[in-house]
Amino acid sequence: MNTGDAGSLTPTLDWAAPDVRRILGRALDGVEVSLDDALTLARARGRDLHALTLAADELRRRQVGDTVTFVVNRNINFTNVCIKHCGFCAFSRDHREEEGYLLPVEEVVRRAQEAWDLGATEVCIQAGLPPKLDGRYYIDLARALKRALPDLHLHAFSPEEVLYGSVRSGLPIRGYLEELRAAGLGTLPGTSAEILDQDVRDRIARGRITVAQWIEVITTAHALGIRTTSTIMYGHVEEPEHWVRHLGLLRAIQKDTGGFTEFVPLSLIHSEAPMWTKRLVPGIRPGATGADVVRMHALARCVLGPVIPNIQASWVKEGPKLSQLLLEAGANDLGGTLINESISTSAGAQYGQLVGPAELVRWIHDLGRAPAQRDTLYTIVRRYAEGETPDSPLDGVEDAEARFGSYRRLIASGEFRFTRG
Repeated sequence: MNTGDAGSLTPTLDWAAPDVRRILGRALDGVEVSLDDALTLARARGRDLHALTLAADELRRRQVGDTVTFVVNRNINFTNVCIKHCGFCAFSRDHREEEGYLLPVEEVVRRAQEAWDLGATEVCIQAGLPPKLDGRYYIDLARALKRALPDLHLHAFSPEEVLYGSVRSGLPIRGYLEELRAAGLGTLPGTSAEILDQDVRDRIARGRITVAQWIEVITTAHALGIRTTSTIMYGHVEEPEHWVRHLGLLRAIQKDTGGFTEFVPLSLIHSEAPMWTKRLVPGIRPGATGADVVRMHALARCVLGPVIPNIQASWVKEGPKLSQLLLEAGANDLGGTLINESISTSAGAQYGQLVGPAELVRWIHDLGRAPAQRDTLYTIVRRYAEGETPDSPLDGVEDAEARFGSYRRLIASGEFRFTRG
């Protein structure tokens, strides 16, 4: 790691307010950013925000270098039927609605096989919580996938799903995770985190997994050697102090367990979210602003970078142009090819369901950075030199919706209509 010093950024820091200049200077000198100082950075505007992004970019360079990574993967959201009614979720349906679906296990396996044949190293599996679900369903699904595709990494089941499986099966969380691991689970998504503040959670998703339960699932997984991602969902009713407490909690967990592979900021896609369209939550904002998105990624680099060095920019949330900008504001990863993104798309995200490896490499080369395909645990699979492009069958897909289907076509078709309950 190149430790460097704050000297090369001194003119930029001089433009910032004295307290921001002090905080960033200490961060560049290797001093941990306190939560009080992080709150100051979370409120940065104008030249203070400019200074924050440049400092975050320098910290990124020192912590992970100029490589920008991505993973070839497929999302498989096997059902949209859910007993919860989270205000931010436009994906889920009640079990009595005609648009509810449930993919049979053999269809999930078929989609995973298709992804593997197209070069994917990972499938990401998350879904709604159907009523009366067999408590061992997630275990059986993992086993079926690994039986068919033993070398495909299963990045599957949010903490909310793990908790649901535990309750439905009668197994304790540790025992349930042990069975998932034995069935072939590789890693857990660190989703269903939203904001790790119970008051905020009760406003946007009453009845959702609690902060204490989320922490229990995540830290138990880490203790069993199951690594996880970490996330935040922002741009709704939270304030900067909630960002900071959330990041501080993740940092404390990582210092204790070392189990997080990455941090993924997820800005709220508001346009179809019930709490926005139906005005269910007083004071809700229409998603994060562009400045919020940049500020969040830069702040994450400053607070989390020393212990969680991989900060991801979500192209499906932010689009290609802003995602490129985030790579110059602290981020070093572009996530995955996705193939079948459903959850953000259902909420109104406008950037499609598939970006092929060649396009991701082009975005990275455009910045003068070094593209590399990684696996789920950030082991480099292949690097791409300047002018070199991937030779991936995914890049030959001209119409992703025609080839792989889409969420809107799926819920309208009736082919896998949910019939239980």
